[in-house]
Amino acid sequence: MTEQFDVFLCHNSEDKPQVIEIAEQLKQCGLRPWLDKWELRPGHSWQDVLEENMEQINAAAVFVGKNGLGPWQRREINAFLRKFVNRECPVIPILLPDAPKEPKLPTFLEEIMWVDFRTSDPEPMSQLIWGITGERIDQQINFKAQTNPVASTVITEILPKGILLEMVKIPAGSFLMGTEETEVIRLCKEYEIDFFKREMPQHPVNLQEFYLGKYPVTQEQYQAMMGNNPSDFKDDFKDNSKNPVEKVSWNDAQAFCQKLKDETKKNYRLPSEAEWEYACRAGTTTSFYFGETISTDQANYNGNYTFGKGKKGVYRKTTTPVESFSANNFGLYDLHGNVWEWCEDAWHENYENAPKDGSSWNENDSQVSFRSLRGGSWHFYPRDCRSAYRGRINADNRFNNIGFRLALFLL
Repeated sequence: MTEQFDVFLCHNSEDKPQVIEIAEQLKQCGLRPWLDKWELRPGHSWQDVLEENMEQINAAAVFVGKNGLGPWQRREINAFLRKFVNRECPVIPILLPDAPKEPKLPTFLEEIMWVDFRTSDPEPMSQLIWGITGERIDQQINFKAQTNPVASTVITEILPKGILLEMVKIPAGSFLMGTEETEVIRLCKEYEIDFFKREMPQHPVNLQEFYLGKYPVTQEQYQAMMGNNPSDFKDDFKDNSKNPVEKVSWNDAQAFCQKLKDETKKNYRLPSEAEWEYACRAGTTTSFYFGETISTDQANYNGNYTFGKGKKGVYRKTTTPVESFSANNFGLYDLHGNVWEWCEDAWHENYENAPKDGSSWNENDSQVSFRSLRGGSWHFYPRDCRSAYRGRINADNRFNNIGFRLALFLL
Protein backbone atom coordinates (compact mmCIF):
# COMPACT_ATOMS: atom_id res chain seq x y z
CA MET A 1 0.00 0.00 0.00
CA THR A 2 1.38 3.45 -0.95
CA GLU A 3 2.13 5.69 2.02
CA GLN A 4 0.43 9.03 2.63
CA PHE A 5 2.49 12.23 2.62
CA ASP A 6 1.51 15.73 3.69
CA VAL A 7 3.76 17.77 1.41
CA PHE A 8 6.19 17.39 -1.49
CA LEU A 9 9.33 19.55 -1.08
CA CYS A 10 10.44 20.96 -4.44
CA HIS A 11 13.91 22.47 -4.01
CA ASN A 12 17.21 23.35 -5.64
CA SER A 13 19.93 20.85 -4.64
CA GLU A 14 22.19 23.66 -3.36
CA ASP A 15 19.45 24.61 -0.87
CA LYS A 16 19.13 21.06 0.49
CA PRO A 17 20.70 21.73 3.96
CA GLN A 18 18.10 24.44 4.68
CA VAL A 19 15.26 22.34 3.27
CA ILE A 20 16.28 19.34 5.38
CA GLU A 21 16.16 21.52 8.50
CA ILE A 22 12.63 22.61 7.61
CA ALA A 23 11.64 19.02 6.80
CA GLU A 24 12.93 17.87 10.19
CA GLN A 25 10.86 20.57 11.89
CA LEU A 26 7.76 19.48 9.96
CA LYS A 27 8.33 15.91 11.13
CA GLN A 28 8.63 17.09 14.74
CA CYS A 29 5.26 18.79 14.29
CA GLY A 30 3.69 15.49 13.23
CA LEU A 31 3.72 16.05 9.44
CA ARG A 32 5.14 13.72 6.78
CA PRO A 33 7.19 15.48 4.06
CA TRP A 34 8.19 13.83 0.77
CA LEU A 35 11.88 14.62 0.32
CA ASP A 36 13.98 12.95 -2.36
CA LYS A 37 16.85 12.31 0.07
CA TRP A 38 14.53 10.20 2.23
CA GLU A 39 12.06 8.71 -0.23
CA LEU A 40 13.99 8.10 -3.48
CA ARG A 41 14.93 4.43 -3.76
CA PRO A 42 18.36 3.53 -5.18
CA GLY A 43 18.06 2.48 -8.80
CA HIS A 44 14.85 4.45 -9.39
CA SER A 45 14.33 7.81 -11.06
CA TRP A 46 12.71 10.66 -9.15
CA GLN A 47 10.08 10.99 -11.86
CA ASP A 48 8.91 7.39 -11.47
CA VAL A 49 8.91 7.41 -7.66
CA LEU A 50 7.20 10.79 -7.40
CA GLU A 51 4.59 9.86 -10.00
CA GLU A 52 3.87 6.67 -8.03
CA ASN A 53 3.27 8.74 -4.89
CA MET A 54 1.53 11.70 -6.52
CA GLU A 55 -2.04 10.86 -5.48
CA GLN A 56 -0.95 10.31 -1.86
CA ILE A 57 0.68 13.75 -1.42
CA ASN A 58 -1.65 16.47 -0.13
CA ALA A 59 0.36 19.63 -0.90
CA ALA A 60 3.52 20.91 -2.58
CA ALA A 61 6.08 23.47 -1.42
CA VAL A 62 8.40 25.31 -3.84
CA PHE A 63 11.60 26.57 -2.17
CA VAL A 64 13.47 29.57 -3.57
CA GLY A 65 17.03 30.18 -2.34
CA LYS A 66 19.83 32.59 -3.18
CA ASN A 67 20.09 31.46 -6.81
CA GLY A 68 16.37 31.14 -7.43
CA LEU A 69 14.85 28.05 -9.01
CA GLY A 70 17.23 25.30 -10.10
CA PRO A 71 16.98 23.32 -13.37
CA TRP A 72 15.61 20.22 -11.65
CA GLN A 73 12.98 22.33 -9.92
CA ARG A 74 11.83 23.69 -13.25
CA ARG A 75 11.50 20.16 -14.55
CA GLU A 76 9.49 19.21 -11.46
CA ILE A 77 7.29 22.26 -11.95
CA ASN A 78 6.64 21.41 -15.57
CA ALA A 79 6.04 17.73 -14.83
CA PHE A 80 4.23 17.70 -11.51
CA LEU A 81 3.27 20.95 -9.82
CA ARG A 82 0.54 21.73 -12.30
CA LYS A 83 -0.94 18.35 -11.42
CA PHE A 84 -1.15 19.49 -7.80
CA VAL A 85 -2.95 22.62 -8.97
CA ASN A 86 -5.34 20.55 -11.07
CA ARG A 87 -6.05 18.36 -8.03
CA GLU A 88 -6.79 21.58 -6.09
CA CYS A 89 -3.97 20.83 -3.66
CA PRO A 90 -2.09 23.76 -2.07
CA VAL A 91 1.11 24.79 -3.86
CA ILE A 92 3.12 27.01 -1.50
CA PRO A 93 6.02 29.24 -2.65
CA ILE A 94 8.66 29.56 0.08
CA LEU A 95 11.42 32.16 0.31
CA LEU A 96 14.49 30.85 2.15
CA PRO A 97 16.52 33.33 4.27
CA ASP A 98 19.02 33.96 1.47
CA ALA A 99 16.44 34.26 -1.35
CA PRO A 100 16.79 37.25 -3.75
CA LYS A 101 14.71 40.32 -3.10
CA GLU A 102 12.48 39.77 -6.14
CA PRO A 103 12.68 36.08 -7.10
CA LYS A 104 11.22 34.88 -10.39
CA LEU A 105 8.51 32.24 -10.33
CA PRO A 106 6.33 30.62 -12.97
CA THR A 107 3.29 32.75 -13.76
CA PHE A 108 0.80 30.43 -12.09
CA LEU A 109 2.64 30.84 -8.73
CA GLU A 110 3.17 34.60 -8.80
CA GLU A 111 -0.18 35.51 -7.27
CA ILE A 112 -0.02 32.91 -4.47
CA MET A 113 0.66 33.95 -0.86
CA TRP A 114 4.33 33.47 0.06
CA VAL A 115 5.88 31.90 3.15
CA ASP A 116 8.87 34.13 3.84
CA PHE A 117 11.75 32.81 6.01
CA ARG A 118 13.49 36.18 5.64
CA THR A 119 11.19 37.65 8.27
CA SER A 120 9.75 36.60 11.62
CA ASP A 121 6.42 38.37 11.23
CA PRO A 122 4.34 36.47 10.39
CA GLU A 123 6.25 33.54 11.83
CA PRO A 124 7.18 31.37 8.80
CA MET A 125 6.99 27.82 10.18
CA SER A 126 3.50 28.44 11.53
CA GLN A 127 2.52 29.92 8.14
CA LEU A 128 3.92 26.90 6.31
CA ILE A 129 2.04 24.44 8.51
CA TRP A 130 -1.15 26.45 8.03
CA GLY A 131 -0.63 26.33 4.27
CA ILE A 132 -0.10 22.56 4.29
CA THR A 133 -2.86 21.54 6.68
CA GLY A 134 -5.36 24.37 6.33
CA GLU A 135 -5.37 24.71 10.11
CA ARG A 136 -3.86 27.50 12.18
CA ILE A 137 -1.68 26.46 15.09
CA ASP A 138 -1.91 28.28 18.40
CA GLN A 139 1.78 28.15 19.22
CA GLN A 140 4.84 29.79 17.76
CA ILE A 141 7.19 27.40 15.97
CA ASN A 142 10.53 28.87 16.89
CA PHE A 143 12.63 27.86 13.88
CA LYS A 144 15.83 29.37 12.54
CA ALA A 145 16.79 28.14 9.09
CA GLN A 146 20.48 27.75 8.36
CA THR A 147 21.61 30.43 5.94
CA ASN A 148 25.26 29.39 5.78
CA PRO A 149 25.58 25.92 7.32
CA VAL A 150 29.14 24.67 7.67
CA ALA A 151 29.76 21.34 5.94
CA SER A 152 30.75 19.16 8.88
CA THR A 153 34.08 17.34 8.84
CA VAL A 154 33.84 14.32 11.12
CA ILE A 155 36.54 11.95 12.31
CA THR A 156 35.50 8.65 13.82
CA GLU A 157 37.23 6.78 16.63
CA ILE A 158 36.46 3.07 17.00
CA LEU A 159 36.04 2.20 20.67
CA PRO A 160 36.10 -1.35 22.10
CA LYS A 161 33.37 -3.69 20.78
CA GLY A 162 33.15 -1.61 17.60
CA ILE A 163 31.33 1.32 19.22
CA LEU A 164 31.88 4.53 17.25
CA LEU A 165 32.82 7.95 18.61
CA GLU A 166 32.23 10.83 16.17
CA MET A 167 34.15 14.09 16.55
CA VAL A 168 33.17 17.17 14.52
CA LYS A 169 35.73 19.74 13.33
CA ILE A 170 35.03 23.19 14.77
CA PRO A 171 36.62 25.89 12.59
CA ALA A 172 38.93 28.52 14.00
CA GLY A 173 37.26 31.84 14.65
CA SER A 174 36.29 34.60 17.06
CA PHE A 175 33.14 35.40 19.02
CA LEU A 176 31.81 37.47 21.90
CA MET A 177 31.58 35.21 24.93
CA GLY A 178 28.95 35.85 27.58
CA THR A 179 25.96 38.17 27.70
CA GLU A 180 25.77 41.94 27.27
CA GLU A 181 25.18 43.91 30.47
CA THR A 182 21.72 45.23 29.59
CA GLU A 183 20.41 41.70 29.01
CA VAL A 184 21.99 40.46 32.25
CA ILE A 185 20.28 43.26 34.16
CA ARG A 186 16.96 42.40 32.53
CA LEU A 187 17.28 38.71 33.38
CA CYS A 188 18.29 39.42 36.98
CA LYS A 189 15.27 41.70 37.39
CA GLU A 190 12.82 39.32 35.70
CA TYR A 191 13.83 36.25 37.70
CA GLU A 192 14.86 38.09 40.89
CA ILE A 193 18.19 36.27 41.06
CA ASP A 194 21.71 37.40 40.24
CA PHE A 195 23.00 34.14 38.70
CA PHE A 196 23.22 35.81 35.32
CA LYS A 197 26.01 38.13 36.45
CA ARG A 198 28.22 35.09 35.96
CA GLU A 199 27.93 35.75 32.22
CA MET A 200 29.73 39.12 32.45
CA PRO A 201 31.69 40.90 31.25
CA GLN A 202 31.05 39.99 27.63
CA HIS A 203 34.45 39.70 25.93
CA PRO A 204 36.04 38.66 22.62
CA VAL A 205 37.66 35.22 22.36
CA ASN A 206 39.83 33.92 19.51
CA LEU A 207 39.97 30.15 19.04
CA GLN A 208 42.07 27.74 17.03
CA GLU A 209 40.50 24.83 15.18
CA PHE A 210 39.54 21.88 17.38
CA TYR A 211 37.16 18.92 17.41
CA LEU A 212 34.14 18.41 19.63
CA GLY A 213 31.92 15.41 20.22
CA LYS A 214 28.96 15.28 17.84
CA TYR A 215 26.84 14.71 20.96
CA PRO A 216 27.42 13.93 24.65
CA VAL A 217 29.15 10.65 25.49
CA THR A 218 26.48 7.94 25.39
CA GLN A 219 25.84 5.04 27.71
CA GLU A 220 27.20 2.54 25.17
CA GLN A 221 30.36 4.60 24.61
CA TYR A 222 31.01 4.87 28.34
CA GLN A 223 30.34 1.16 28.86
CA ALA A 224 32.72 0.25 26.04
CA MET A 225 35.57 2.28 27.53
CA MET A 226 35.05 1.95 31.27
CA GLY A 227 33.32 -1.43 31.58
CA ASN A 228 30.32 -0.05 33.50
CA ASN A 229 27.30 2.17 33.07
CA PRO A 230 26.52 4.37 36.09
CA SER A 231 23.40 5.94 34.52
CA ASP A 232 20.04 6.10 36.27
CA PHE A 233 18.15 6.10 32.99
CA LYS A 234 18.91 2.61 31.78
CA ASP A 235 16.22 0.00 31.39
CA ASP A 236 16.38 -3.76 30.98
CA PHE A 237 13.27 -3.59 28.79
CA LYS A 238 14.28 -0.63 26.65
CA ASP A 239 17.44 0.18 24.71
CA ASN A 240 18.82 3.38 26.24
CA SER A 241 22.32 2.84 24.90
CA LYS A 242 22.07 5.99 22.77
CA ASN A 243 21.03 8.15 25.72
CA PRO A 244 23.76 10.29 27.28
CA VAL A 245 25.63 8.68 30.14
CA GLU A 246 24.84 10.44 33.44
CA LYS A 247 25.74 10.20 37.11
CA VAL A 248 29.35 10.86 36.21
CA SER A 249 31.46 13.27 38.22
CA TRP A 250 34.05 15.62 36.74
CA ASN A 251 36.67 13.19 37.99
CA ASP A 252 34.89 10.28 36.27
CA ALA A 253 34.91 12.26 33.03
CA GLN A 254 38.62 12.94 33.46
CA ALA A 255 39.25 9.21 33.94
CA PHE A 256 37.38 8.48 30.71
CA CYS A 257 39.45 11.08 28.84
CA GLN A 258 42.70 9.70 30.24
CA LYS A 259 41.87 6.12 29.27
CA LEU A 260 40.87 7.17 25.76
CA LYS A 261 44.03 9.26 25.50
CA ASP A 262 46.18 6.31 26.57
CA GLU A 263 44.59 3.94 24.06
CA THR A 264 44.50 6.30 21.06
CA LYS A 265 47.55 8.47 21.78
CA LYS A 266 45.37 11.50 20.98
CA ASN A 267 44.72 14.51 23.18
CA TYR A 268 41.13 13.83 24.25
CA ARG A 269 39.89 16.07 27.07
CA LEU A 270 36.91 18.07 28.27
CA PRO A 271 36.20 21.31 26.39
CA SER A 272 36.89 24.68 27.93
CA GLU A 273 33.91 26.90 28.64
CA ALA A 274 34.96 29.14 25.76
CA GLU A 275 35.21 26.22 23.33
CA TRP A 276 31.83 24.89 24.45
CA GLU A 277 30.03 28.23 24.02
CA TYR A 278 31.70 29.01 20.70
CA ALA A 279 30.73 25.58 19.34
CA CYS A 280 27.20 25.83 20.72
CA ARG A 281 26.55 29.25 19.17
CA ALA A 282 28.00 28.20 15.79
CA GLY A 283 27.95 31.79 14.59
CA THR A 284 24.66 32.79 16.25
CA THR A 285 24.19 35.53 18.84
CA THR A 286 20.72 34.57 20.08
CA SER A 287 19.84 32.91 23.38
CA PHE A 288 19.77 29.50 21.70
CA TYR A 289 21.37 28.42 18.45
CA PHE A 290 17.91 28.21 16.86
CA GLY A 291 16.63 31.60 18.05
CA GLU A 292 15.57 33.71 21.03
CA THR A 293 13.03 31.23 22.41
CA ILE A 294 12.93 27.48 22.88
CA SER A 295 10.29 24.76 22.72
CA THR A 296 10.26 21.11 23.77
CA ASP A 297 10.10 20.22 20.07
CA GLN A 298 13.66 21.56 19.86
CA ALA A 299 15.29 20.30 23.05
CA ASN A 300 14.77 18.17 26.16
CA TYR A 301 14.29 20.40 29.21
CA ASN A 302 11.68 21.04 31.91
CA GLY A 303 8.69 22.05 29.79
CA ASN A 304 6.71 23.17 32.84
CA TYR A 305 8.55 26.48 32.48
CA THR A 306 8.92 29.00 29.65
CA PHE A 307 11.44 31.52 28.39
CA GLY A 308 10.69 34.76 26.56
CA LYS A 309 7.48 34.40 24.54
CA GLY A 310 7.57 30.61 24.63
CA LYS A 311 4.78 28.38 25.87
CA LYS A 312 4.82 25.44 28.21
CA GLY A 313 5.65 22.08 26.68
CA VAL A 314 6.54 18.51 27.57
CA TYR A 315 8.39 17.64 30.78
CA ARG A 316 9.89 14.26 29.89
CA LYS A 317 11.56 13.65 33.28
CA THR A 318 14.28 11.57 31.62
CA THR A 319 17.09 11.84 29.12
CA THR A 320 16.38 11.32 25.43
CA PRO A 321 18.52 9.56 22.79
CA VAL A 322 21.19 11.80 21.28
CA GLU A 323 20.38 13.30 17.87
CA SER A 324 16.65 13.41 18.72
CA PHE A 325 16.56 17.11 17.79
CA SER A 326 18.06 19.25 15.03
CA ALA A 327 21.78 20.02 14.90
CA ASN A 328 23.32 23.48 14.96
CA ASN A 329 25.25 25.03 12.08
CA PHE A 330 28.42 23.12 13.02
CA GLY A 331 26.59 19.77 12.99
CA LEU A 332 26.48 19.32 16.79
CA TYR A 333 23.53 17.88 18.71
CA ASP A 334 22.05 18.09 22.23
CA LEU A 335 23.75 21.31 23.30
CA HIS A 336 20.57 22.71 24.88
CA GLY A 337 19.10 20.47 27.58
CA ASN A 338 19.26 16.67 27.95
CA VAL A 339 22.31 16.59 30.29
CA TRP A 340 24.57 19.23 31.75
CA GLU A 341 28.08 18.91 30.32
CA TRP A 342 31.24 19.17 32.37
CA CYS A 343 33.88 21.64 31.19
CA GLU A 344 37.59 21.59 31.99
CA ASP A 345 37.54 24.94 33.80
CA ALA A 346 37.65 25.53 37.52
CA TRP A 347 34.84 27.83 38.68
CA HIS A 348 35.15 31.61 38.57
CA GLU A 349 32.33 33.93 39.59
CA ASN A 350 32.62 36.07 36.44
CA TYR A 351 34.78 36.63 33.37
CA GLU A 352 37.11 39.23 34.86
CA ASN A 353 40.60 38.40 33.52
CA ALA A 354 39.33 35.30 31.70
CA PRO A 355 41.57 33.85 28.94
CA LYS A 356 40.91 35.23 25.48
CA ASP A 357 42.45 32.37 23.51
CA GLY A 358 39.76 29.76 24.23
CA SER A 359 41.86 27.82 26.72
CA SER A 360 40.48 26.43 29.97
CA TRP A 361 40.74 28.70 33.01
CA ASN A 362 42.46 26.89 35.84
CA GLU A 363 44.59 29.67 37.28
CA ASN A 364 43.73 32.06 40.09
CA ASP A 365 41.00 29.65 41.16
CA SER A 366 38.59 31.18 43.63
CA GLN A 367 36.71 27.88 44.12
CA VAL A 368 39.03 25.12 42.97
CA SER A 369 36.75 22.26 44.12
CA PHE A 370 33.94 23.49 41.84
CA ARG A 371 33.87 22.91 38.07
CA SER A 372 31.84 24.53 35.32
CA LEU A 373 28.79 23.01 33.64
CA ARG A 374 27.12 24.03 30.39
CA GLY A 375 23.92 23.42 28.46
CA GLY A 376 21.21 22.74 31.05
CA SER A 377 19.39 19.43 31.30
CA TRP A 378 16.08 17.56 31.08
CA HIS A 379 15.27 18.74 34.63
CA PHE A 380 16.22 22.43 34.37
CA TYR A 381 14.49 25.61 33.27
CA PRO A 382 14.84 26.84 29.68
CA ARG A 383 16.67 29.97 30.87
CA ASP A 384 19.43 27.63 32.16
CA CYS A 385 19.76 25.95 28.75
CA ARG A 386 20.88 29.14 26.97
CA SER A 387 24.17 29.21 25.06
CA ALA A 388 25.70 31.65 27.58
CA TYR A 389 24.42 30.17 30.86
CA ARG A 390 27.05 28.93 33.32
CA GLY A 391 26.41 26.27 35.94
CA ARG A 392 28.72 25.02 38.66
CA ILE A 393 28.93 22.06 41.02
CA ASN A 394 31.46 20.17 43.12
CA ALA A 395 33.76 18.03 40.97
CA ASP A 396 32.89 14.91 42.99
CA ASN A 397 29.12 15.17 42.56
CA ARG A 398 27.17 12.64 40.49
CA PHE A 399 23.59 13.40 39.40
CA ASN A 400 21.32 11.90 36.78
CA ASN A 401 21.25 15.12 34.79
CA ILE A 402 25.02 15.55 34.39
CA GLY A 403 27.14 14.03 31.61
CA PHE A 404 29.98 15.24 29.41
CA ARG A 405 31.17 15.79 25.85
CA LEU A 406 34.68 15.26 24.54
CA ALA A 407 37.05 17.74 22.92
CA LEU A 408 40.11 16.96 20.84
CA PHE A 409 42.96 19.13 19.61
CA LEU A 410 45.01 17.81 16.69
CA LEU A 411 48.46 19.25 16.08
